[in-house]
Amino acid sequence: MNKREIWRLIYLLFLGQVISFSLAVTSFTSSLIADLGTDTPLTQSFFTYLFLSLVYGPILLCRRHKLLVPWYWYVGLALVDVQGNFLVVKAYQYSSITSVTLLDCWTIPWVMILTWIVLKTRYSVWQFISAGICVVGLVLVLFSDAGVSGGGGNSRPLLGDVLVIAGTLCYALSNVGEEFCVKKKDRVEVVAMLGIFGAIISVLQILLFERKNLEEVKWTPTMISLFAGFATSTFLFYTIVPFVLQMSGSTLFNLSLLTSDMWAVLIRIFFYHQQVDWLYYLAFVTVAIGLIIYSLNEHKMYFTMSIEDEQATVMYERLSSENPEANDYVLSAEVDSNIN
Repeated sequence: MNKREIWRLIYLLFLGQVISFSLAVTSFTSSLIADLGTDTPLTQSFFTYLFLSLVYGPILLCRRHKLLVPWYWYVGLALVDVQGNFLVVKAYQYSSITSVTLLDCWTIPWVMILTWIVLKTRYSVWQFISAGICVVGLVLVLFSDAGVSGGGGNSRPLLGDVLVIAGTLCYALSNVGEEFCVKKKDRVEVVAMLGIFGAIISVLQILLFERKNLEEVKWTPTMISLFAGFATSTFLFYTIVPFVLQMSGSTLFNLSLLTSDMWAVLIRIFFYHQQVDWLYYLAFVTVAIGLIIYSLNEHKMYFTMSIEDEQATVMYERLSSENPEANDYVLSAEVDSNIN
């Protein structure tokens, strides 16, 4: 690896940890909201999508160009993303943080399977080994935390576990879809359209399923601050994720998220003044080793481009035929994508 590749690797790992910390804050606020007896997962996610649409929507409008991806693909992407957020946040009503975090690891094998099938990604043996090492590190965290209450309802843990597993499949579909869009198209367009359609879908589902629970919420300063913290952390999450997906891929992105448990440890130390078991430190080192092994072997990953390029060419041709004036822009986007 040359100096430039080393700095790129460091930058990727840094962004991964920023995402990981934002996810830890998201988990922390979600568990506290559940502890206060509030059950409004769709409303929590709505504010995130609203902020994304308000920030990135105007930027997209100022560009004044035709969408590079048909709008109905973004509807599908937003739909699975909203369901993933709903299922995982809902799980905090029934399971503890430790259970949710453990089962959230299933996003990784889902993503590896989907990228293998959809994006034709090929992984080396060392990449599979590194993924396993990271999962082992997270399991060590959960063993260490087994005797500590992590928040949440804990009333029906089996139901909570099922919700998380279903949510991880939705997350995996969303991650792979975003990875394809940001690598072939435009990051701002992806985030803006995800925010717009995510907000619309959330509002419709709130009116159908969550209106009664929303009316019962007591909007105290504490509750408002928790909702604001959730929205801020998830907004940061969605803002940085496209950069990581474009520069690397959804698997490294999900491996980085495993260290959110380590950030959660720091939150417990400073907010709850709890002692940290020695297994936590062993787990942190284990996860770090897994991430490094994966990153060092990332250059061995290759794509079977024939099918993907053929699909992209068909998309460009369709866009060109539908809007001849956008021809130059689309061809420019193709050149930029190939250069990157």
